[in-house]
Amino acid sequence: MAAEDLCGKRRAASRKKGWNASMANGLLTKLFGNYSKRELKRIQPLVDQVLALDAENRATIQEAQDLRTARNAKSKQVGMLMGQAKKDPSKLEEAEAVKAQVKANADRLAQLEELEGKLAVEIRSILLKIPNIIDPSVPIGESDEFNVEVERFGEPATPDFEVPYHTAIMESFDGIDLDSAGRVSGNGFYYLMGDIARLHSAVLAYARDFMINKGFTYCVPPFMIHGNVVEGVMSQTEMDAMMYKIEGEDLYLIGTSEHSMIGKFIDQIIPEASLPYTLTSYSPCFRKEKGAHGIEERGVYRIHQFEKQEMVVVCSPEESMEWYEKMWRYSVELFRSLDIPVRQLECCSGDLADLKVKSCDIEAWSPRQQKYFEVCSCSNLGDAQARRLKMRVKGENGMYLPHTLNNTVVAPPRMLIAFLENNLQADGSVTIPEPLRPYMGGTAVLTPKH
Repeated sequence: MAAEDLCGKRRAASRKKGWNASMANGLLTKLFGNYSKRELKRIQPLVDQVLALDAENRATIQEAQDLRTARNAKSKQVGMLMGQAKKDPSKLEEAEAVKAQVKANADRLAQLEELEGKLAVEIRSILLKIPNIIDPSVPIGESDEFNVEVERFGEPATPDFEVPYHTAIMESFDGIDLDSAGRVSGNGFYYLMGDIARLHSAVLAYARDFMINKGFTYCVPPFMIHGNVVEGVMSQTEMDAMMYKIEGEDLYLIGTSEHSMIGKFIDQIIPEASLPYTLTSYSPCFRKEKGAHGIEERGVYRIHQFEKQEMVVVCSPEESMEWYEKMWRYSVELFRSLDIPVRQLECCSGDLADLKVKSCDIEAWSPRQQKYFEVCSCSNLGDAQARRLKMRVKGENGMYLPHTLNNTVVAPPRMLIAFLENNLQADGSVTIPEPLRPYMGGTAVLTPKH
């Protein structure tokens, strides 16, 4: 359920006898009850603003409709009086008086129509800030500190030798040049070279084929999208923190191929028989990472540019939770095939972006840090993106909104941190797991150059 549904429920309820503000707040708490109190304090004023503007808009629409009805009646009256004036000149003065009323009504109608447009824009702007209604299973918490570990897969390794920082491992293969990237582009960029660059491409190719073998259709989408697509796939907060805009153009660089892949369905009517769409897409990704911790650190953990294989599903509402379970498990299966221990971490309410119904992270084990870190993020967005993008499904019983889901397959070079640390040997070499060797020309071990 999205914000429009909430406002519709409260409008309908407000017409019932005995409806009051306390009951309105009760409905708000019922629908958003699994948010924290701090989050409810943010949501409630937005809903109240929308309801007040909606009431004004409805009154404006009604007045405009009344004026149109009166205009039609008075226009007919003018015609009748003008006809009568041919025989009775006294009717001409009455006709002119009615014409003046029609003119006054037309001026007022123009004002109301302009106001309708302004109110519609203002209402939509606030509606876009109201978060989705999260799934009841989502744990409550105000930040990622309240995320909940669900399950671990694979035994976390504790090597009997020191594991170097990931850039040191890459440098031992002459595989990364951050200094040159800094001179060319600044912080948050990199040159990958030699075996590390080949490993980067191999991981992406393996992930692509892994998803194709799961029945997903491989796609390469546009890497730039229009502003209305950006607005449809993410919140304003996310947009401000992430997206690079092309100067002088209605185009943004994508932060993930999900943006393009879901945007593919904007303003479309989807035949029900074509569901589900199961898509896996490759793209470079570009992110400002505004306010993100770590962009100044030396390395490739948090960067402005990276490449990613993504999985995207568009399905019926009844199937979305089933797909959610499948998608995060695909991530686990892929990482375990590369000998990387992982865990599933359930995101709490305070760590969910506004459009998400439910989300979890797949985190990889870092032998160097002796802790897990995020490598995949699986999200069910319910009908939020579909509603914003005006995606509809034509079914046997009429139109309905589909659900959209997305998850990372792999996103190197961050993923390479987990790969290198977990496959590093005491002599500095890196073992290539069996499934990846065909993508590395049969190479079983990478040997450092120094």
